[in-house]
This record gives sequence, C-alpha cells and structure tokens, in this order.
Amino acid sequence: MPPFLQTLVASGRIVDVILVVLAIEIMALALWRRRSRRPTKILALIVAALPGVCLLLALRAALTGADAAWVAIGLAASFPAHLLDLKLRPPA
Repeated sequence: MPPFLQTLVASGRIVDVILVVLAIEIMALALWRRRSRRPTKILALIVAALPGVCLLLALRAALTGADAAWVAIGLAASFPAHLLDLKLRPPA
C-alpha cells in the first residue's frame, strides 16, 4: 500500500474523504432529481445516508484509537437511523 494511503487510514482521514464524497453525492442526486422533474426531498436523501454516516464515524473512532464508547455510540446510532430510513421510504 502506498505510504500516503497508510497515512490516510492510520489517521482516520480516509473517513473524512469518504464523508465529503458522500455529501457531494447527496447534492448531486438532489440536483439531478430536481432537473429531471422528479423532486426528492433533500431530507429523504440525508436520512438514507445517515446509517452509513454513523458507521463511518464509528470506523473513524476505531481508526484513531478513540475510546471504545465512541465506537459503540456510532454503531448503536446506526440502527435507529436505519429504522428511520425504512419508515420514511415509500412502499415498493
């Protein structure tokens, strides 16, 4: 693995990069849906991404050597976020 990637992973900055890419993806989806005349509420996109964000924050805590409680909080928060996402999704 290249040294810059090792540094990104060891410092937890890789998670920051992923979160920025995720934010850009949400904005791009919102713009695309708006232009295609199929409006999507931005809140629905954020709620759909929220469980993943919680898991990424738990990963960042683990990579940076944070207290295990922070890892557990991120993991635990992902479950109600996932349930909220399921509740707000339209039926298939």
